[in-house]
Amino acid sequence: MADLILTPNLDNGDDFYAELLTAHDGLNKSESEALNARLILVLANHIGNADVLAQALKAAALKNG
Repeated sequence: MADLILTPNLDNGDDFYAELLTAHDGLNKSESEALNARLILVLANHIGNADVLAQALKAAALKNG
């Protein structure tokens, strides 16, 4: 079973964050939410491991509750 990586693992994280914000420029709330949903599905497909995705869902849920 693969484990979800929760430690920093992204080269140039600030650059990615800036690109993410730019992608949302000019979008209304529903368009922005749709972009986020599409991005999540694209990345989930790239990960392609149901165990890792389940771990990610649990980790994200903990942050909100």
